[in-house]
Amino acid sequence: QVQLVESGGGSVQAGGSLRLSCEASIYSGNNYCMAWFRQAPGKEREGVAAIYTGGGNTYYADSVKGRFTISQGNSKNTLYLQMNSLRPEDTAMYYCAADPGPCGGNWSPEFGYNYWGQGTQVTVSS
Repeated sequence: QVQLVESGGGSVQAGGSLRLSCEASIYSGNNYCMAWFRQAPGKEREGVAAIYTGGGNTYYADSVKGRFTISQGNSKNTLYLQMNSLRPEDTAMYYCAADPGPCGGNWSPEFGYNYWGQGTQVTVSS
């Protein structure tokens, strides 16, 4: 069973930065598509970014391209999301997700991920 634990959320003013972390209890010999999702109040959960641990291929939602960077730690057990130039519309609960195998082009639907963390809140004030 894969367990995911997010950290690093908080409150920041618009234009600021935050780095989210996700510690994953995964066997480093296997490769996963690992992703960040977010859900704002009253909205559906949406994919933010994804990375394939086997090759480092990255994928981003259009709304965060150029501002957010997804990366993995050396052990592949840690996932990061560096968020720069934050906007009030980035306010949401952010979730880490994982699923065995490559991400593929259709990485963003949440039904493609079997494992989820509990989330960490990000609040951006104007």
